Amino acid sequence: MKIDKDEILKNYCYTELVYGRINKKLKADFSKEESEALIKKVLKETELEFYEKIGKNFYISNPQHNLKITINSNTFRVITVDRIIK
Repeated sequence: MKIDKDEILKNYCYTELVYGRINKKLKADFSKEESEALIKKVLKETELEFYEKIGKNFYISNPQHNLKITINSNTFRVITVDRIIK
């Protein structure tokens, strides 16, 4: 199955709960705007080869930022952001 990066970039969105989850997982204290800017930057900079779909989610791994973003493939909602374990 081909992943459409442009469709993901155009449609991804957030729920209120995800901001707290991002801060908890990354051990950070980002504002909503900072979280959104980080996710936008990582999604744009990540090459398509690092986008994968497993089950109902997209997983976008960016080694440069050491982050993996999980996005629901049906709603395009950001589910969580994790550090990549090295």
